[in-house]
Amino acid sequence: MIRNAVTSKVLHNPAAADRGLRQSDAAAGNKAQHWRLVPVEDEAGLYFIEDATDGAVLDLADPAADEIRVVLREYDDSAASQRWRFVTAEPERTSDPVLRFAPLSHWNSRQSWRLVRSAALRPAPDASPSFSDMLLVLKRFGSGQDAGAWQSVGAGNSTGGQSGALEPGRWAGLGDRFLADTTGDGRADIVGLKPAKGPVSAAGLGDGTFKDDERVLHPPAPSPSPKDLWTLVDTTGNGKPDAVTLAADGVRVFLQDDTGKFAPASAEPVIKAFGHGQSAGGWVADKHPRFLADTTGDGRADIVGFHDDGVWISLQDAEGKFADPLWVLDDFGVDQGWSSTAEHPRSLIPATGGGAVDIIGFGPQGAVVARGRGDGTFEPPKLVLNDFGDAQGWTSKKHLRVLADVTGDGNPDLVGFGDEGVWVAHSCGDGRFEQAQLVCRGFGHNDDAGAWRVGHHPRFVADITGDGRVDIVGFGGPGVYVARNLFRRFKTR
Repeated sequence: MIRNAVTSKVLHNPAAADRGLRQSDAAAGNKAQHWRLVPVEDEAGLYFIEDATDGAVLDLADPAADEIRVVLREYDDSAASQRWRFVTAEPERTSDPVLRFAPLSHWNSRQSWRLVRSAALRPAPDASPSFSDMLLVLKRFGSGQDAGAWQSVGAGNSTGGQSGALEPGRWAGLGDRFLADTTGDGRADIVGLKPAKGPVSAAGLGDGTFKDDERVLHPPAPSPSPKDLWTLVDTTGNGKPDAVTLAADGVRVFLQDDTGKFAPASAEPVIKAFGHGQSAGGWVADKHPRFLADTTGDGRADIVGFHDDGVWISLQDAEGKFADPLWVLDDFGVDQGWSSTAEHPRSLIPATGGGAVDIIGFGPQGAVVARGRGDGTFEPPKLVLNDFGDAQGWTSKKHLRVLADVTGDGNPDLVGFGDEGVWVAHSCGDGRFEQAQLVCRGFGHNDDAGAWRVGHHPRFVADITGDGRVDIVGFGGPGVYVARNLFRRFKTR
C-alpha cells in the first residue's frame, strides 16, 4: 500500500472512467489498494509503480499543467512521466523554539538582559516529550583543561558505547566517560576510566546533579591494554552491577560485594572467547559489538557477540558458568553489510518493553529488529522504520544513535543526536516506531545546536533522578551538561 503521511489514507484504484486515483481507508485484502514497484531497466533508482489488479502504471495526466493529476495508463517504455524516484522526506518539526533571557555585562556594573534562543522547545500537542535547556551541573569529566582534559585513548570510543544506561552491556575504553548505576539504587552515576586510577565514579544526587568528587571503584589492571573494554552490568541477577572486562584472553567478571567493592582485578576469564586476542576469537572493537543481556529470561546475563559471520551467543547457567559460544543468526555481521559498530550501532533490548530480548540495529536503510525467541536465538530481521540510517543522512562521523525509554511507558524509543539536536522516534509498543520528532535543539552537530562532536563529546540518555524517565547528559569541554525530561511537567499550547 501507498499511505498518505497527512491523512493516513491509502492510494486506491476505483476503476473510474477517467482512470484517476482516489484516497480511501485501508482495507485488508483489497487488491485495488495494492501496488508493485518495478525497477526501470538500466536506470538505477527509478521505478514503475504498477497496479496489482490490471498491470497499469502510474502516470501524469498532463505533465505541463500547473495542477497535475496522477492517473493510470498502459505501460509505455518511452514515457518519462511513468518513471518514479523515491526520496526520503524531511522529518517534521514538532515544536517552536523557546527564547530565554541572558545577562549582559557592562563596564559600569549595570545589569541588563537580552533574549536569546534556547536549546529547549515549546512542546506542541501530542508531541514526544521535550527537554529543558542545557545546564552545566559539574565542572569535571570534560575535555577542557579545567575539567580534567579527558580524552579517549582506548578502543571504547568506536564501540557505539555512547548510549543510555538502559542498554545492557555497552562498553568503554581508557579515557571514556559514560553513565551507569554503580550501586543499584536506580540512579545513573558518572563513570570514567582513568589509565592510572582505573574506573572512577561521581555519584548521582537524584536531583539532576552529581557529587563533586571521584570515587575509585576498583584498582586498575596491572598492565591495561588500550584494546580492553569495560562495563558495569548485573551478571548474576542479584540487583548489584558487576564490573566486566573484555580482555585479550576472554571475558573477566569482577563481582561486587555487600560493601560496594569489586573483586581484585586479577580474576581469571569466565570464558576464553569474545576477546581481542586470536586465541579468544580475535574480536575487533570497531567491528564486533558484544553485549551482556538476559536472552532466556532466567535473570542471568548471557554474552552475545556480532562477528563477521553473524551473531554468536554464550549462555550462562545457574552456577554462573558460560557455555561454549554458538552461532545463532547469519545477519548483523560485517559480512552482511554491518560494517562497523559506529556506523551501524546494534543493541539488545526487548523492543516491546518486556518478554524476550530482541536485536535492534541501525542499518543502511533505517531501524531493523530481529525478535528474540526467548531461548538465545532470534528470528530473521525486519525493517521497522526508514529513519536513522545511511539513506536518511545519518553518519557515524557526526551523529549518535541509541535506545532509551524516553516516556517511561516501558518501551524503548529510538534516539538520535543529529545535526539540529536530539530526535526521538517513539515506540508503538509492538516493535514498530513512529516517525522521529525533534525534542531538543541542543547536543547536536550544528553550531546552533552546540557543535558537539563524536569522539570528543560523549552524550547519553539516562535516568539521573530515579523518576523512571531518562534525561539527556553530555560531556562537553567545561564539564557535564544536563537537559531534564519535561514529560508531564509542561502544559501544551
